Amino acid sequence: MSSHREAPEISKDPVADSTDTYAFVSPDRPDTVTIITNYIPFEDPAGGPTFFEFGDDVLYRINIDNDGDGRPNVYYDFRFTTELGNPETFLYNTGPIDSLDSPNFNRKQFYAVRETRRGQEPRLLERGLASPPCNVGIRSTPNYAALANSAIHDLEGGIKVFAGQRLDGFYIDLGSIFDLAALRPFQNLHLIPTPAAHGVDALRAFNVHTIAIQIPINRITRRRNFPKNRMGPQAVVGVWASAYRQKGHYRSEERSWSSGPFTQVSRLGNPLFNELLVPMSRKDEWNRVTPAQESSFVEYVAQPELAKLLPILYPGVFPHLAALTADRADLLAILLTGVPPGIIPHFQNFMAATKADMLRLNVAIPPTAPEDAHPNGILGGDLAGFPNGRRVFDNIVTVELQAIAGATYPLVDPSYTPDGAATLINDGVTIPGNVSYLDTFPYLDHPVSGYDVLPLSVMS
Repeated sequence: MSSHREAPEISKDPVADSTDTYAFVSPDRPDTVTIITNYIPFEDPAGGPTFFEFGDDVLYRINIDNDGDGRPNVYYDFRFTTELGNPETFLYNTGPIDSLDSPNFNRKQFYAVRETRRGQEPRLLERGLASPPCNVGIRSTPNYAALANSAIHDLEGGIKVFAGQRLDGFYIDLGSIFDLAALRPFQNLHLIPTPAAHGVDALRAFNVHTIAIQIPINRITRRRNFPKNRMGPQAVVGVWASAYRQKGHYRSEERSWSSGPFTQVSRLGNPLFNELLVPMSRKDEWNRVTPAQESSFVEYVAQPELAKLLPILYPGVFPHLAALTADRADLLAILLTGVPPGIIPHFQNFMAATKADMLRLNVAIPPTAPEDAHPNGILGGDLAGFPNGRRVFDNIVTVELQAIAGATYPLVDPSYTPDGAATLINDGVTIPGNVSYLDTFPYLDHPVSGYDVLPLSVMS
């Protein structure tokens, strides 16, 4: 969660496992959209001497749909190449790394970026772009912020890219939620009660590997312009990440290599979709299909299992939810079609009736000033937040828990009264805490160093 180890097969392949996807109008460059996708869940900052890196044999893709059919109109491919400087040392670095081309940096990664428009041939934007090293420690990477910032690359047409290690911006009490859906602030009401307590961020001080791109809005919209009418479908784009491996993989005593056509092994649009909605028997299948092939998974959104479990696990707390048997039109809109006009004042992110899991972002809605931004997004009255795309700090655990618990159902059926707990339910993890963010691209903060990481008992 949001997509950390969410399916049996991809949990065995962390370099291709997309953990989070974000899409938002850039707060400091509001004529651009920033899209971020993360890989490699639960990176222990001290995990050397073979520190974390992107897969040279993985094709990473950022997809953008601007007509609502669940197929990309524009997509950006990232491919990585690793270069070993000194093959005779076991060390990741043989001294302080003070620049991306430092001879002390022994295992460098470079990448190429290609842009493809539907019906056209891929176009190389740039190759040989340097990734920063992992944040090893105060001696190996003594000025990490400057080092990482030097790996932000400007491409043609106002595009920026970054690919490297970041602090995981997602926050959640995984240990409690996966213990029979216990939510520490409310666990005194659980079927197996314990005293109420504060939430514990299970992702504290874990890093991820981030691919981030900042694109001018007029490069990705349906009419290749910057829409001003927020109520028109041309103002909305759908975004998701996907990763691919070649079908053949071979090993000899000297080397290993891949060949053949690429096949999709993971994808991610809306947070928590595969985790909370798709049954275990179909999670791997979901990772292999595209948003345009979502139809056979619609039933799990219309009748989510968690909505049936909450009244059982919290006896007497969710009587209205227990009585709600109709298909969840609110969740279908939020997750699969976008919210049509007329439901939320001054807002819509609907492109077409095709049901497809994508982050749908209305680019005509300007970013909210930092002092006014609400982490609960639209549920908190902030139209620039989730489910209008997703910002790095949006509290999507709270938003989706409350939605599944029935808090959003009155939007489609005003006669329904949510349970009081539906608008309060959360996992007790909020910001600020052990997670922080940047004000500028790539917005996710610099990673925790291996030297500085501390166990929870010391952090508390």
